[in-house]
Amino acid sequence: MGTYFLFSVTFLTLQVTRIATVLVLVALSLGLKGAEARKGRILESFEYTAISCRRHTASITDFGGVGDGKTSNTKAFQDAVNHLSQYASDGGAQLYVPAGQWLTGSFSLTSYFTLYLDKDAVLLASQDMKEWPVLKPLPSYGRGRDAPGGRFSSLIFGTNLTDVVVTGANGTIDGQGAFWWQNFHKGKLKYTRPYLIEFMYSDNIQISNVTLLNSPSWNVHPVYSSNILVQGITIIAPVTSPNTDGINPDSCTNVRIEDNYIVSGDDCIAVKSGWDEYGISFGMPTKQLVIRRLTCISPYSAAIALGSEMSGGIQDVRAEDITAVHTESGIRIKTARGRGGFVKDIYVKRMTLHTMKWVFWMTGNYKAHADNHYDPNALPVIQGINYRDIVADNVSMAARLEGIEGDPFTQICISNVTIGMAAKAKKVPWTCTDVEGITSVVSPQPCDLLPDQGPEKITACDFPAEPLSIDRVVLKSCTDRVNY
Repeated sequence: MGTYFLFSVTFLTLQVTRIATVLVLVALSLGLKGAEARKGRILESFEYTAISCRRHTASITDFGGVGDGKTSNTKAFQDAVNHLSQYASDGGAQLYVPAGQWLTGSFSLTSYFTLYLDKDAVLLASQDMKEWPVLKPLPSYGRGRDAPGGRFSSLIFGTNLTDVVVTGANGTIDGQGAFWWQNFHKGKLKYTRPYLIEFMYSDNIQISNVTLLNSPSWNVHPVYSSNILVQGITIIAPVTSPNTDGINPDSCTNVRIEDNYIVSGDDCIAVKSGWDEYGISFGMPTKQLVIRRLTCISPYSAAIALGSEMSGGIQDVRAEDITAVHTESGIRIKTARGRGGFVKDIYVKRMTLHTMKWVFWMTGNYKAHADNHYDPNALPVIQGINYRDIVADNVSMAARLEGIEGDPFTQICISNVTIGMAAKAKKVPWTCTDVEGITSVVSPQPCDLLPDQGPEKITACDFPAEPLSIDRVVLKSCTDRVNY
């Protein structure tokens, strides 16, 4: 009995050990298979601030994206956006772009969506024109900017959208613009060059923390849209590149542009609202615009331009803490007979300028027209232009202010301005025609059309104290992770 009992116990122990060993081997096998299945997948965590956080996340690699700089990812990006659009009513979605070079043509985003670029991610704009759909001209322009016909869709595009974020850890969007610039100069383009980022007829848009390089033309173009935030972006293009404007709010309301660094071949920021009779007919002004903490380098253009396409009107622009270096002009207003529209209630304070051709430039003789159908009797209204607290050095000419005969620019106010003239500066630092206004504590002495009111009027050029609604937008802290 005892011997049998001991044998049974020993046998049972051996069986349990064998079963346990088998279970361990199975577990190890499953683990290895699981590891093999996850081979090449990396769990990436990322944090950012945005107008909205998203509930769903995917990587471009989930849709066949290849970041080798050679494989076209246009279809992968569009497939990803189309798939993720199903989550618009379920907390929204974001598409993560990991490190790599992602060659792509134009693709369109969707609502309640975030495009996030890793710090080592580069979107490379395709040089295959077949990957750029052609759109109709903007209705407020009547034609393309480069050619009478349509225009190529922007690299990142969207229309009739709500709540869209393009952001990252300062990832890069490279427009590979040399290809487009050469074709433009040679007159080989049938359509207007694409922009890097454009949203039309959209609301609640954020573009932040990305680097934009070598755009074919304008870099950022919100148009017919509202509640736009452009924050913390870097824009760089050769200073000789054609029409590489930095940020161009166009017929938009409630826009906040802040903490941006721009080097370009055209205006760092150009405020627009349509061209001649088309802009007048469309009738959508740009208004309630805030620009602050801008650093600009543009030897052939302005830090901030108002116009020349301003026929729908520009009103209530507030710019402060602007730094410009080796830039043609600080603030430039561009208009002409036939433009119609208005530029009014413009407020600028605290500008620091180094090596400028002009500090202030206003012209009513900017004659580039959309076509020959404009009305020469459509005169623009330029009034309520306020500049204060400005320091500049190495300046060739303090101001060139040219209104329109019979249609003077009025209510100009300039105060607390010190301009250091360059060694080879113009003998007459100010030229003024067809303008009306006042100055206070401005050096060198302004022209007689802007009489000095004395130091007691140094605060005459008011800057609104009440913030705009876009200034009340507070970003949320978002944290997410994705396998790719």
